[in-house]
Amino acid sequence: MRRVHPEFAYQSRELGGQIEGILGDPPNRKNYQSMVNALVGEYASGGGIEDLNMLSFALVDHIEFNDPKGLLAASEEYEMGEPGAVFAMASCKGAEAEKMYAAIEESYPDLARQAIITAFLYKNPRLWDDEDQSLEQLGVNDDGDDVHDDDDVTDEFAQMFDQDGADNA
Repeated sequence: MRRVHPEFAYQSRELGGQIEGILGDPPNRKNYQSMVNALVGEYASGGGIEDLNMLSFALVDHIEFNDPKGLLAASEEYEMGEPGAVFAMASCKGAEAEKMYAAIEESYPDLARQAIITAFLYKNPRLWDDEDQSLEQLGVNDDGDDVHDDDDVTDEFAQMFDQDGADNA
Protein backbone atom coordinates (compact mmCIF):
# COMPACT_ATOMS: atom_id res chain seq x y z
CA MET A 1 0.00 0.00 0.00
CA ARG A 2 1.27 3.40 -0.91
CA ARG A 3 0.42 6.66 0.79
CA VAL A 4 -0.93 9.37 -1.46
CA HIS A 5 -1.06 13.10 -0.90
CA PRO A 6 -3.96 13.86 1.49
CA GLU A 7 -5.57 16.22 -1.04
CA PHE A 8 -5.66 13.45 -3.66
CA ALA A 9 -7.26 11.13 -1.11
CA TYR A 10 -9.86 13.81 -0.37
CA GLN A 11 -10.53 14.49 -4.07
CA SER A 12 -10.95 10.76 -4.73
CA ARG A 13 -13.57 10.53 -1.98
CA GLU A 14 -15.27 13.66 -3.36
CA LEU A 15 -15.43 12.09 -6.82
CA GLY A 16 -17.08 9.00 -5.35
CA GLY A 17 -19.65 11.17 -3.58
CA GLN A 18 -20.31 13.14 -6.75
CA ILE A 19 -20.85 9.98 -8.79
CA GLU A 20 -23.23 8.58 -6.17
CA GLY A 21 -25.07 11.91 -6.04
CA ILE A 22 -25.55 12.07 -9.81
CA LEU A 23 -26.60 8.44 -10.03
CA GLY A 24 -29.13 8.94 -7.26
CA ASP A 25 -31.10 6.35 -5.35
CA PRO A 26 -32.35 4.31 -7.14
CA PRO A 27 -29.57 4.73 -9.71
CA ASN A 28 -30.61 6.62 -12.83
CA ARG A 29 -28.05 5.57 -15.45
CA LYS A 30 -29.67 7.68 -18.17
CA ASN A 31 -29.31 10.87 -16.12
CA TYR A 32 -25.76 9.92 -15.19
CA GLN A 33 -24.78 9.24 -18.81
CA SER A 34 -26.35 12.52 -19.95
CA MET A 35 -24.24 14.40 -17.41
CA VAL A 36 -21.04 12.61 -18.45
CA ASN A 37 -21.75 13.17 -22.16
CA ALA A 38 -22.39 16.88 -21.58
CA LEU A 39 -19.13 17.28 -19.67
CA VAL A 40 -17.11 15.33 -22.22
CA GLY A 41 -18.59 17.47 -25.00
CA GLU A 42 -17.75 20.70 -23.19
CA TYR A 43 -14.16 19.69 -22.47
CA ALA A 44 -13.68 18.25 -25.98
CA SER A 45 -14.63 21.61 -27.47
CA GLY A 46 -11.88 23.30 -25.44
CA GLY A 47 -14.29 24.77 -22.90
CA GLY A 48 -15.67 23.33 -19.73
CA ILE A 49 -15.54 24.35 -16.12
CA GLU A 50 -12.09 24.71 -14.61
CA ASP A 51 -12.95 22.41 -11.71
CA LEU A 52 -11.10 19.31 -10.56
CA ASN A 53 -14.24 17.39 -9.59
CA MET A 54 -16.01 18.06 -12.88
CA LEU A 55 -12.95 17.18 -14.94
CA SER A 56 -12.36 13.96 -12.97
CA PHE A 57 -16.03 13.11 -13.41
CA ALA A 58 -15.78 13.62 -17.18
CA LEU A 59 -12.70 11.37 -17.35
CA VAL A 60 -13.56 8.55 -14.98
CA ASP A 61 -15.65 6.39 -17.33
CA HIS A 62 -13.46 6.90 -20.41
CA ILE A 63 -9.91 6.75 -19.09
CA GLU A 64 -7.55 3.79 -19.20
CA PHE A 65 -4.36 3.63 -17.18
CA ASN A 66 -1.19 2.46 -18.91
CA ASP A 67 1.23 2.92 -15.99
CA PRO A 68 -0.40 2.35 -12.57
CA LYS A 69 2.94 2.41 -10.72
CA GLY A 70 3.85 5.73 -12.29
CA LEU A 71 0.46 7.21 -11.40
CA LEU A 72 0.83 6.03 -7.81
CA ALA A 73 4.22 7.70 -7.63
CA ALA A 74 2.75 10.90 -9.13
CA SER A 75 -0.02 10.86 -6.49
CA GLU A 76 2.47 11.69 -3.75
CA GLU A 77 2.76 15.30 -4.96
CA TYR A 78 -0.42 17.32 -5.37
CA GLU A 79 0.70 20.80 -6.44
CA MET A 80 3.84 20.11 -8.44
CA GLY A 81 4.32 17.53 -11.10
CA GLU A 82 4.89 17.02 -14.78
CA PRO A 83 1.56 17.04 -16.67
CA GLY A 84 3.09 15.53 -19.83
CA ALA A 85 4.37 12.50 -17.95
CA VAL A 86 0.97 11.89 -16.33
CA PHE A 87 -0.83 12.26 -19.67
CA ALA A 88 1.48 9.60 -21.11
CA MET A 89 0.48 7.19 -18.32
CA ALA A 90 -3.18 7.16 -19.37
CA SER A 91 -5.39 7.41 -22.44
CA CYS A 92 -9.06 7.66 -23.39
CA LYS A 93 -11.06 5.45 -25.74
CA GLY A 94 -13.68 6.73 -28.15
CA ALA A 95 -13.52 9.65 -30.57
CA GLU A 96 -15.12 12.26 -28.31
CA ALA A 97 -13.16 11.12 -25.23
CA GLU A 98 -9.87 11.19 -27.18
CA LYS A 99 -10.70 14.69 -28.37
CA MET A 100 -11.46 15.70 -24.76
CA TYR A 101 -8.15 14.22 -23.57
CA ALA A 102 -6.18 16.22 -26.13
CA ALA A 103 -8.15 19.41 -25.38
CA ILE A 104 -7.64 19.26 -21.61
CA GLU A 105 -3.92 18.67 -22.07
CA GLU A 106 -3.88 21.89 -24.07
CA SER A 107 -6.32 23.95 -21.98
CA TYR A 108 -5.80 22.80 -18.39
CA PRO A 109 -2.57 20.79 -18.15
CA ASP A 110 -1.99 21.09 -14.40
CA LEU A 111 -5.65 20.65 -13.46
CA ALA A 112 -5.96 17.73 -15.87
CA ARG A 113 -2.90 16.11 -14.29
CA GLN A 114 -4.65 16.24 -10.94
CA ALA A 115 -7.92 15.00 -12.47
CA ILE A 116 -6.22 12.01 -14.11
CA ILE A 117 -4.60 11.01 -10.82
CA THR A 118 -7.88 11.56 -8.93
CA ALA A 119 -9.77 9.33 -11.40
CA PHE A 120 -7.01 6.72 -11.12
CA LEU A 121 -7.18 6.68 -7.32
CA TYR A 122 -10.98 6.51 -7.38
CA LYS A 123 -10.92 3.51 -9.73
CA ASN A 124 -8.09 1.76 -7.85
CA PRO A 125 -8.78 2.16 -4.12
CA ARG A 126 -6.94 -1.02 -3.16
CA LEU A 127 -3.62 0.26 -4.48
CA TRP A 128 -3.29 3.11 -2.00
CA ASP A 129 -3.75 3.86 1.67
CA ASP A 130 -5.63 6.89 2.90
CA GLU A 131 -3.93 8.65 5.81
CA ASP A 132 -6.28 8.85 8.79
CA GLN A 133 -6.94 12.55 9.41
CA SER A 134 -9.73 12.07 11.95
CA LEU A 135 -9.68 14.10 15.16
CA GLU A 136 -9.22 10.92 17.16
CA GLN A 137 -6.13 9.95 15.15
CA LEU A 138 -4.69 13.46 15.21
CA GLY A 139 -5.04 13.57 19.00
CA VAL A 140 -3.48 10.15 19.72
CA ASN A 141 -0.09 11.47 20.84
CA ASP A 142 -1.33 14.83 22.08
CA ASP A 143 -0.39 15.17 25.73
CA GLY A 144 -2.10 18.54 26.02
CA ASP A 145 1.09 20.48 26.62
CA ASP A 146 0.08 23.16 24.13
CA VAL A 147 -2.80 24.34 26.30
CA HIS A 148 -2.26 27.87 27.63
CA ASP A 149 -2.60 27.63 31.40
CA ASP A 150 -2.61 31.35 32.10
CA ASP A 151 -5.71 33.05 30.68
CA ASP A 152 -4.61 36.52 31.80
CA VAL A 153 -3.78 39.15 29.20
CA THR A 154 -0.20 40.31 29.36
CA ASP A 155 0.57 43.98 29.96
CA GLU A 156 2.30 44.24 26.60
CA PHE A 157 -0.76 42.94 24.77
CA ALA A 158 -3.14 45.18 26.70
CA GLN A 159 -1.02 48.28 26.01
CA MET A 160 -1.21 47.67 22.26
CA PHE A 161 -4.87 48.63 22.44
CA ASP A 162 -4.57 51.41 25.03
CA GLN A 163 -5.63 54.55 23.16
CA ASP A 164 -3.65 57.10 25.16
CA GLY A 165 -0.70 54.82 25.87
CA ALA A 166 -1.04 55.32 29.62
CA ASP A 167 -0.87 52.56 32.13
CA ASN A 168 -4.31 52.34 33.74
CA ALA A 169 -3.15 50.26 36.69
